Amino acid sequence: MSRIPDLSVSELLAGMRRGDFSAVEVTRAFLEVIERLEPSLHTLITFTPELALRMAEDADRRYRAWRRADSPAEEALPPLLGIPLMIKDVLCLKGVPCTCGSRILQDFIPPYTATAVQRLLDAGVVVLGKTNTDEFAMGSSTENSAFGATRNPWNPAHVPGGSSGGSASAVAARMTPAALGSDTGGSIRQPAAYCGVTGIKPTYGRVSRYGLVAYGSSLDTVGVFARSAAETALFFSLMAGHDPLDSTSAREDVSPITLPDEPALKGLRIGVPQEYFIPGMSAEVEQTVRAAIAQMEHLGATVQTVRLPHTEYALPVYYLIAPAEASANLARYDGVRFGLRAPAERLWEMFDRTRGSGFGAEVKRRIMLGTYALSAGYYDAYYAQAQKVRTLIRQDFLDAFQQVDVIACPVAPTPAFRLGEHTDDPLAMYLEDIFTLPANLAGVPGLAFPAGFSAAGLPIGIQLMSAPFREEILFRTAHAYQQVTDWHLRRPPTAP
Repeated sequence: MSRIPDLSVSELLAGMRRGDFSAVEVTRAFLEVIERLEPSLHTLITFTPELALRMAEDADRRYRAWRRADSPAEEALPPLLGIPLMIKDVLCLKGVPCTCGSRILQDFIPPYTATAVQRLLDAGVVVLGKTNTDEFAMGSSTENSAFGATRNPWNPAHVPGGSSGGSASAVAARMTPAALGSDTGGSIRQPAAYCGVTGIKPTYGRVSRYGLVAYGSSLDTVGVFARSAAETALFFSLMAGHDPLDSTSAREDVSPITLPDEPALKGLRIGVPQEYFIPGMSAEVEQTVRAAIAQMEHLGATVQTVRLPHTEYALPVYYLIAPAEASANLARYDGVRFGLRAPAERLWEMFDRTRGSGFGAEVKRRIMLGTYALSAGYYDAYYAQAQKVRTLIRQDFLDAFQQVDVIACPVAPTPAFRLGEHTDDPLAMYLEDIFTLPANLAGVPGLAFPAGFSAAGLPIGIQLMSAPFREEILFRTAHAYQQVTDWHLRRPPTAP
């Protein structure tokens, strides 16, 4: 087995630029890992080896032309030329199926490419495939996919988290250096923690949602997984920025992210919210997170307690707002315009059969919850009230960030749970996102990265949050921590 899949992104780029190995050799090395591990982990819905090799060949042509130049300049090459990437199957890539993990879209081939994906294509990435996801990104375990569950590479009897579990599992298993995901209520941060990788949920509006199939339009964000904070920052900085194709895209400048060589956090103010250390959470999770915060304090940060008093309402608020938006967004899947169409003699019968057979149980559950919350007589009592409390949750964060630079807390109350453990208990499944939902409701960025392991050998992550558009401080903090720890470098037993 080639050592290429163990190399960092910077090592891969340096090797290709020196000519130590080609982009095709890099791509073939990752394709070999995929072919070996995919049958057991099921990280992909659509595997694209032919496309990947064509892209890699094009990258090699550009490298050869660059080397032949009289005075080749590094900036003349795209910054990620030849680096393999996987894309969560809720982001459109022209000409490649986009199923959203649902039978209702199993034959849909988009005629356009998502802006976040296009920006990475322009940067030179090589697409290995589209990763598995909970149907329409609704889930916390990637068990809700119509195409089968993804497994955790640290222990295949456990879930990888969701809904971006396919992406997180693939990065952890060395099947790809990086993968795109989406985060509506924790769907990047929770899988990152469960799989022992680094994942960023940007500020709402920081990365374009154009080409992302909508779940909750006021909550959805596009982010990325990689092994380290430095690698994640590189992909994020290339995706971020205003997009005229997305009306919710923020008009904020994106400055280059510079990470210090020295692991120092002097002057950084870290807030620890006691509302995130709740009865019933795993003692191993609490001990690991507090130890990571102590390590950051040792690097020079100051630590203080902050209050986020409306945290307890985040779960019910989210499960009113997100299903309501999903109910509206998923109304378009009716068998008329695109996607699955079930045969029937009458129009309403066709609607019923198409949606009944095309949607899975969790999607139907959330559509019904959302439709109820938006219905006449209940809108003011439920949805409107939830939006008011959402404003209070956001204000809690803004008040806290007047006192501190980052907030540090757990990602999930437990390490990865076993496959099937919460399948028949939706409320228990929803509780797995209790620490990640508030960031989406408030629109603030969050970064999750590994901080230790449970006694059973499962990764445990820590979450950092900052004020809107301050992603750089998250990356700088995590990078300093990762310079003095090796949790992010550890390989699962299934990895080659």
